Amino acid sequence: MEKEEIKNNTSAGQNEDTVKENEKPEENLAEENKHEIKQEAKEEVKEPTPEEKIAELEDKVARTFAEMENQRRRFEKEKEDAFEYGGYSFAKEALNLIDNLDRSKHVLESDDKLKETEALKKTLEHLDIIKKDLISIFEKNNIKPIDSLNKKLDPNFHQAMMEIEDDTKEPGTIIQEIQKGFTIKDRLLRPSLVGVSKKVTIKEEKTEKNQENPENK
Repeated sequence: MEKEEIKNNTSAGQNEDTVKENEKPEENLAEENKHEIKQEAKEEVKEPTPEEKIAELEDKVARTFAEMENQRRRFEKEKEDAFEYGGYSFAKEALNLIDNLDRSKHVLESDDKLKETEALKKTLEHLDIIKKDLISIFEKNNIKPIDSLNKKLDPNFHQAMMEIEDDTKEPGTIIQEIQKGFTIKDRLLRPSLVGVSKKVTIKEEKTEKNQENPENK
């Protein structure tokens, strides 16, 4: 029995050694494959030539100069706009002075107690002088009123607030100015609020049926 056990143990040991020997080549093959893959990867990543490096640097320099030029142009445009239109908001607010003068003039003219009085006449004259002075100051600063009356409606400068029947004018002609518009240089400061003409609507007095049967009205 002891001899059989010794033989079995010997056989088991031999089998283990055989398995280990069989495993070693597989591990070695895996390591060799990894090494070969790394070598291939290194071979694939080629170092750029001096000419390629120079071309890349030239491209980067050209892009940098182009970006700097774009920034310079943007800066010049912003500076020009700030100089030309820096007073845009102030100018728009200042137009309220003219509006208030017109409102004051309208209120005074509508006052029955002041009508046909010398005081009203002188007050209106002074208001007109102030308005003319304001417009003159605006024009010196390239803020000009928009000419509207008897002009065709232009959406770029006019805003129609109402339509007025008038056969003496072509449809779309401005026949009333509610609020004067202004421009600053080549920009619209505010549009003119206007009333435009339209054809008179002709109402039929009687239909043919009513003409034939006057009783059925």
